[in-house]
Amino acid sequence: MSSSDHISKQFDSELEAIRANVLQMGGLVEQQIRNAVEALVSSDVAMMTHVIEEDHRVNGMEVKIDEACSQVIARRQPTASDLRLVMTVVKTITDLERIGDEAEKIARMAKMLSQKHGLAIPRYTEIKRASEIAVDMLRKALDAFARLDVVMAAQVVRQDDLVDEEFRAIMRYLITFMMEDPRTISTSLEILFVAKAIERIGDHAQNIAEYVIYLVKGRDVRHVTMEEIELEVQR
Repeated sequence: MSSSDHISKQFDSELEAIRANVLQMGGLVEQQIRNAVEALVSSDVAMMTHVIEEDHRVNGMEVKIDEACSQVIARRQPTASDLRLVMTVVKTITDLERIGDEAEKIARMAKMLSQKHGLAIPRYTEIKRASEIAVDMLRKALDAFARLDVVMAAQVVRQDDLVDEEFRAIMRYLITFMMEDPRTISTSLEILFVAKAIERIGDHAQNIAEYVIYLVKGRDVRHVTMEEIELEVQR
């Protein structure tokens, strides 16, 4: 084996390790969302605390992957698709870290809501449904990244409208709830913060999907129409 072949295989191995770490971070973040919402619905204070405490693991993984990307750029000076992969990873882990922050925010709001004994609290059915769509978006975005699947990535971008619709429905419902009983205003606002966190998770999942299209197609599809994304995917 020539030295150039050896270096090439080492480089491939480094890139594969980075990809694997991104998927591991994504899995942790997905579980954080599930745990936060489940803790909210079931008033599980121990689970809320666990989600809040686990956020440092998400932050640590972002730093670790970011450092690995910096080392690859410095030592390997990647070009073309390899450079796009590294850039995609750096952007993706930023969004994953922010999703982790939103999960922590949900857990913190859940703690506040769990302390409101004796007060009427709106049902969480809509929150749970919105979170399931957001988690599905994240899972599909990560699958698209793992498989370099632009068709699945486009599906994720399309799904963001569903999360936005759920958020608007929750907001309308909470406004009605507050109008009927002004004593619930504080509680309803805290639930609205939870709904907004879920809506932001959907936005970050959409970002990750758009990075996958950039990685595969070499075109930045942020801030373009869904029709343009569909055309790019079909090329």
